[in-house]
Amino acid sequence: MPEAPARESVARRSPALGYALLAPALAMLAVLALALGALLQFSVREFIPGSIRTGGLTADNFRGVLASHYLRYIWDTIVLSALTTVFTLAASYPIAYALARTPSARARSLLLILTLAPFFTGAIVRTYAWMLVLGNSFVQWPVKLLFEPRGVLIGLVHFSMPTMILILAAAISHIDPRYERAAASLGARPWRVFWRVTLPLSAPGVVSGSLVVFAWTFSAFPTPELLGGGRVKMIANVVKDLALDAFNWPGSAAFAALALLVTLALLVVTGRILGRHAA
Repeated sequence: MPEAPARESVARRSPALGYALLAPALAMLAVLALALGALLQFSVREFIPGSIRTGGLTADNFRGVLASHYLRYIWDTIVLSALTTVFTLAASYPIAYALARTPSARARSLLLILTLAPFFTGAIVRTYAWMLVLGNSFVQWPVKLLFEPRGVLIGLVHFSMPTMILILAAAISHIDPRYERAAASLGARPWRVFWRVTLPLSAPGVVSGSLVVFAWTFSAFPTPELLGGGRVKMIANVVKDLALDAFNWPGSAAFAALALLVTLALLVVTGRILGRHAA
C-alpha cells in the first residue's frame, strides 16, 4: 500500500525535474536569441563613417554586402567548406575503420590517442605549426602553399579530421561484422563488401560528420586568417575586417546575418541530399 503514494509523488515531481534539467539548455537558447536579436538590430542601422555610433533604420547595409566582391567571398567560403568536407571524409574514413575494426586493443588505443591529441593543442598553435611546415621551413614544396587557398585547405582538413574520425568510428562500430562476413562468404571481394555493405550502413555517420565539418569550416576564422595571410578570405575574416578594421559594425552585422542565412540554407539542402542518398 505505501508504494502507491510513493509512485504518485515521483510522478508529480517528474515534470518539475524535467523542467529543471531543461533549464540550462533554455537559458543558452535565450542568450543565443538575444545575441541574434542584437545582430539583426545592428544590421538595419545606418552606418556613420568615422563614428562607432549608428543612425536610424536603413536597408543600405544589405544592399552593400550584396556587392560582387562580397558575394565572391561567400562563394569562396562555400567552395573551401565543400572541398574540406570531401577531403576530410576521404582521409578520415580509413582511420575510423581501423579504429573500429582493429582487433588489437593496443593498436586501437594508439589510434585513439593520436586522434585525440590535436584536441589538447589550441587552433592557433596548430595553425602556426602549419605556417612553419607550409612555408618551406622544413620541406621544400614544389608549389607555393602558404598564403594560398590550397594551404588553407590543408589546415582546415587537419583541423576537422579528429571530429570526423570519432563520428565515423562510432557509426562503423555499430555495424554488425557478421554482415560483412556474410557478404564475403557469398563470394564478394573486399572492395565490394565495403561498397555494398559497410559504406551504406555507415551512411548516418557520413552524413552527420559531413554536416558538422561543413558547418564548422563555414565559420572558420584563425586558419584562413593565418594560413591565408590576408589573401584568402572567408566569411568570418570579412566580418572581422568590416567590424574591427573599418569600424563598420552595421555592415559587419548585415554580412554576418547574410552568411548565417546562407549557412542554414546550405545545411538544410545538404542534409536532405545526403539523407536521401543514405536512405
